[in-house]
Amino acid sequence: MMNANTKRLIYAAYDMPEGGHKLHAEYQTLSANGFNPVSATVDGNPQQIKYLRLAWPSIIIQRCIVHIQRQGLSWCRRNPKRTDAKHLRKIFLRICTVKTDSEVRKIKKDIFAWERRFGPAIVHSTDRGWVFGDLLRARSMILKSLPDLFHFVRNSHIPSSTNTLESYFSRLKEHYRHHRGLAVVHRDTYFRWYFYLVSGKK
Repeated sequence: MMNANTKRLIYAAYDMPEGGHKLHAEYQTLSANGFNPVSATVDGNPQQIKYLRLAWPSIIIQRCIVHIQRQGLSWCRRNPKRTDAKHLRKIFLRICTVKTDSEVRKIKKDIFAWERRFGPAIVHSTDRGWVFGDLLRARSMILKSLPDLFHFVRNSHIPSSTNTLESYFSRLKEHYRHHRGLAVVHRDTYFRWYFYLVSGKK
């Protein structure tokens, strides 16, 4: 967990599954100790979102727009043949360009228009191919994430993506590769020292 304003770690732990009950327990402990975040920008893991809301019922969940765009474009394909996928791909391409309230209203309007045009046919389709399956996933993701996609537009303290934290993880993994022979019993100590010494932005 990283502070969006200071870019410093708030909390870190080794061997913590994103969707496991262990994460739930950690959030509850943080909450009991007085930690009360206003918002959390996350990649979309449903269990993580569930546990965040259980620990902090009033928290604002911001979905990472980079994750949404990247996954959506992957599911729609680079050169889709289907008309519905072509139009949905254009919407995903615009997600990271949204900066103002008017742009939020415009892209939401276009998403709802796309759903009215293509949604009923998609829902009632008997297609079971893998290309269609990915289109179903893309549709479900954009519709479910929409309520939590653009909080950052009205609150500049809410980061639109998890890029800063992803960069931290990337550096951590690069350093850890130099210690791949580390005994399992020492790994927790290694990560504790890393989190302490490299806590984020200096």
